[in-house]
Amino acid sequence: MKKKLLSLVLVGAMSTAMLAGCGNSSAPATDTQAPAADTQAPAADPANETQAPAADNASAGGNTLSVYAWDPSFNIPALKAAEADYKANVDDTFSLNIIEQSQSSDVEQAITLAGSSGDYSQLPDIVLFQDHWIQKYVSDYPDAWMSVDDAEVDWSDFGAEKLSYSTVNGVHYGFPVDNGTVVMAYRVDILEECGYSIDDMKGISWDDFIKIGEEVYAKTGKYLLSMDGDGNDLIYMMLQAEGGSQFKDGKPYITENAPLVSVCEKIVEMSQKNVCYLANDWSDYTDQTIQGDMVAGVMNGNWIIPTIQNVPENSGKWEITTMPTLNGGEGYASNGGSSLCVTSNCQNPDLAKKFLAYTFGGSSETYDAALCDGGVITCCISAGTSDVYNEGVAYFNDTPIYAQIVEMGSHVNVIEQNDAHYTARTHMAAAIMNAIQGADLMTELKTAEENINFAMGN
Repeated sequence: MKKKLLSLVLVGAMSTAMLAGCGNSSAPATDTQAPAADTQAPAADPANETQAPAADNASAGGNTLSVYAWDPSFNIPALKAAEADYKANVDDTFSLNIIEQSQSSDVEQAITLAGSSGDYSQLPDIVLFQDHWIQKYVSDYPDAWMSVDDAEVDWSDFGAEKLSYSTVNGVHYGFPVDNGTVVMAYRVDILEECGYSIDDMKGISWDDFIKIGEEVYAKTGKYLLSMDGDGNDLIYMMLQAEGGSQFKDGKPYITENAPLVSVCEKIVEMSQKNVCYLANDWSDYTDQTIQGDMVAGVMNGNWIIPTIQNVPENSGKWEITTMPTLNGGEGYASNGGSSLCVTSNCQNPDLAKKFLAYTFGGSSETYDAALCDGGVITCCISAGTSDVYNEGVAYFNDTPIYAQIVEMGSHVNVIEQNDAHYTARTHMAAAIMNAIQGADLMTELKTAEENINFAMGN
């Protein structure tokens, strides 16, 4: 999807950064990480491909499973942690054959090519799959997947929003892996300089946020928020915190969507009043606004934490809380994530479901190691209560941010998702930028709605 593929170097930062919450006093990360929501390229067009990517396929049964996954510094350490856990506590003969893919689009391409040919024999037992695409691929290629409804797992231990991505027509097709819960992080030292505390920022309205942001900028010259203006996720996150979506019944829902219009108005107002800085691109957002110390607040999926930690001299000066909302009250959203799905070519489905249920279905041992080794934060509410998750993180003023994130994730609203999510983001971002420059917002939103409809073939 776009230009922000997860660089192996960038993602490697997550592992180092997370060690602070695993009984290790390592220095903060030294690089930044692009959002999980944007690590995905569109599925390949089967007409332009002649064969699936060369790779091992499903295991021949026995005690071995195979899995496609990408990112050797994030997802793959989590899978290795799960393998070690299962091997130590369930079956010492078990092994997991992790078949590394260069990026998430490789996995979609494999499913697309298999589905187009009707030959699923080259697929592995399990695939790691981007959440935003699961429903489309289950719909387009229903024969590629296996239901995991009968797995022995407590589905209620996952947040409803996270499960909604991998649940199609009431049937579970995946086990959630990484937590994309949004954090609202603040420089508490700067807030205190302006007469506020982290508690003052909890459950506030966007109007109050703007008022405080104006004071912060006037006194310190720092913005209270920033975002990549080109890949603007503020609209999606702010609207989800209101329980709303940019889509209704499968179509764009923009100009008649009052909460969405209000969200856009607030973003324009924040930008015009020097409360929010909309960066030119992703590098400007991470390298300049966050690491360049331009902001006193950061709001994004929790994978943004290593970027925040990339300024060692600010250790102990940050804390996190929930998002503001339009009318006040704590806001919750999610941005990014993936799940593990069992393919129809799985040669040992009982083992696959048992393995996934035991590990990613709630094992503290798996998720403690996944956090420490790769920075993967659990989606399981119970696993987030472990001692590791409840350790204070020095960079965030010794607060237990990982336990906070898991708890916040349990409150995220389930909203309507759509395959045109990123198309909508592109056109909505353009509408916002034009309005900031003086164009009429409603006219721009109408144009965006028309463009999204056109792109969707409506």
